[in-house]
Amino acid sequence: MTDNNDLRAMMFRLDRRQMISGMAALGALAGVPLRQAIGQEGGRKQIPVPGGEFAPVPIAIPNFSAGTPGDAEVGVGVAQVITNNLKRSGLFAPIDQAAFLEKQVNIDAPPNLNNWASIKAQALVVGRMTRQGNGRVKAEFRLWDVGTGQQLAGQSYDTSAEYWRRIAHIISDQIYERMTGEKGYFDTRVVFVDESGAADRRVKRLALMDQDGANVRYLTRGSDLVLTPRFSPSTQEITYMEFGQGDPRVYLLNIETGQREIVGNFPGMSFSPRFSPDGQRVIMSLQQGGNSNLFVMDLRSKSMTRLTDTPAIDTSPSYAPDGTRLCFESDRGGKPQIYVMPATGGAAQRISFGDGTYSTPVWSPRGDYIAFTKQGGGQFAIGIMKPDGSGERILTSGFHNEGPTFAPNGRVVMFFRDPGGNSGPSLFTIDVSGRNELRVPTPGFASDPAWSPLLS
Repeated sequence: MTDNNDLRAMMFRLDRRQMISGMAALGALAGVPLRQAIGQEGGRKQIPVPGGEFAPVPIAIPNFSAGTPGDAEVGVGVAQVITNNLKRSGLFAPIDQAAFLEKQVNIDAPPNLNNWASIKAQALVVGRMTRQGNGRVKAEFRLWDVGTGQQLAGQSYDTSAEYWRRIAHIISDQIYERMTGEKGYFDTRVVFVDESGAADRRVKRLALMDQDGANVRYLTRGSDLVLTPRFSPSTQEITYMEFGQGDPRVYLLNIETGQREIVGNFPGMSFSPRFSPDGQRVIMSLQQGGNSNLFVMDLRSKSMTRLTDTPAIDTSPSYAPDGTRLCFESDRGGKPQIYVMPATGGAAQRISFGDGTYSTPVWSPRGDYIAFTKQGGGQFAIGIMKPDGSGERILTSGFHNEGPTFAPNGRVVMFFRDPGGNSGPSLFTIDVSGRNELRVPTPGFASDPAWSPLLS
């Protein structure tokens, strides 16, 4: 069988309406800008993102108060998840709780903002977790502008107690959106390939986790090699490749029910399956002899359409968010480069022209960038460029960085780094400014990440 690295080179959904009932705003929202780093646009708080000189916004997040002593641990946990989310975004600088003059704040009264201004906080998050008679939990929060004394946001949620982490992610998204004017990305999940065992006998399983590395669960048993999982726009289905007995197969897997189906049996090798933006089609690369071309399958009719027909290796296709164009990797010019063409096929335009080779392109959900892996000079870099090839920027470089995937707001890229030898790959995130690289915790080695859309 082909070596795993060669293969790479070639190629819980819970509805918020089910989980949260009775969501209501807490008080009027003000449109007054936070000081210094935050401007105003259309009544929203605006942190400049990203690029240019920027200092993360100091924000205070005390532990959420609890209605009963038994819920105190949950209140601490919610505040910690929000703190970690905002800190990892690179746009916020949560203040150490040891500096707080007040350890908890009454959510029912305006806070004494002088206490928070004195420790240089520009924003304050106040919250409470209350156990209801039916066993459910009421979660409340308020976001305050310390400089103006205005409440910026406030919401109340009613949910089952086991979903407290999900509530923390949703609150994080609301804070992020209110203060940046852009959608957050914390209430999302990542599917990836969990790797364990010795390097020459590596066991690979599909795994699913929250974007911060929590709540890991396994989707396959590891009996067969799996590669390149990708989310459907619906967030409850993924497509992936599996190498078992015989030819490799492309599967669809419902991550809630565990039900899976074969997209199709294809002669030779298939690579890099990915959904169209409407979720109705899967595009992939199929090997035929010494070359490979791009094909798209309609999931309802199972009909296949060939998109490229060249004596080259065309692989790693990715749709633009509007579904009208594709980017893909091809060596038709002599070495792997990135090309863009209409989603229905036709003339392809090369957009990468730097030194080295380019691979694994993926289009941002915002449509403004294409992320890629670039190899040259013994280094593997993760970078971005505009869809016309201009504005190329390297975000991070090192040994064997690969497989970029965008957060649903297009502001953060996740990828994996494999140092080789007896160690294994790990997941990392970096924002599109290239200034905030962080490792994502996983139970073991991890590769081939794919970020979900925001959970609905």
